[in-house]
Amino acid sequence: STPPSPPPPSPPPSAALLFDCDGVLVETEELHRVAYNMAFEEFGLQIAGAPVVWSKEYYSFLANTVGGGKPKMRYHFTGLGAPQGARTHQDTAKVWPAPTARGGAVPADEAAGMALVDELQDFKTECYKQLVTKAGPRPGVLALMDSAIAAPGIAVGICSASTRGGFEKVVDAVVGQERLAKLDVVIAGDDVSRKKPHPEIYNVAAQRLGLSSADCVVVEDSIVGLRAAKAANMRCVITYTPETQAEDFYAEGADAKLLDFSSGVEVGALFSPEGAVLPELLPGVRDPRP
Repeated sequence: STPPSPPPPSPPPSAALLFDCDGVLVETEELHRVAYNMAFEEFGLQIAGAPVVWSKEYYSFLANTVGGGKPKMRYHFTGLGAPQGARTHQDTAKVWPAPTARGGAVPADEAAGMALVDELQDFKTECYKQLVTKAGPRPGVLALMDSAIAAPGIAVGICSASTRGGFEKVVDAVVGQERLAKLDVVIAGDDVSRKKPHPEIYNVAAQRLGLSSADCVVVEDSIVGLRAAKAANMRCVITYTPETQAEDFYAEGADAKLLDFSSGVEVGALFSPEGAVLPELLPGVRDPRP
């Protein structure tokens, strides 16, 4: 008997829907903040005798200023690494801390400081992995992802600034292995050398999919992510959080913004039946422009 013929190869995608992870697929910013503070406490971090603690308000500022965990800590302890013209915050320390539970020596230079940051990030990631198993998806986002996966010609991917260790825990807990296996591209922060707001992660995604940037729609939740998408010349939808709703996303170039996808947004609100990006995204669903 003749062996069954293999299924015909699926045609190359005509467009792509790319999701950020933290704050888009899952409400994780608060879990990240708690995990950082657990690491700071474990190391006994102190500046001028006071413990290092990131408040909700300050962490929201960091999340909208600097992409990635190690760059956030470097910025906090040195004031370096924010985009030109970024806002500043009175809580930024601009001095290296004393790790009082780890010998207590204040880093003498940037190299020693970044070695401490590496250790802090490793411990923070372990704390975060424990916390994130309790996380759930943001409203409506998995239904949108499923409708895009089911749509012919639309590639679907996740592009996260998080390190792969923490990122994989989130994705396993929230997206699930079955859905993950259907994605066309998954890129974590370790896979690129330059973090958001640099567009590298989105440029790499487009290259891997063989698409031009004009054929990609990104879903982000922060100014940092929006700037990365726009620097890659992609269309961008923002699902903001209560912490970021005051940001002026439209002034920064967002094509649409809304709190979440709980109204039941499907792929047809972003792409035509032929698989082209619509000229206007989420009409009737997005927040009105000012």
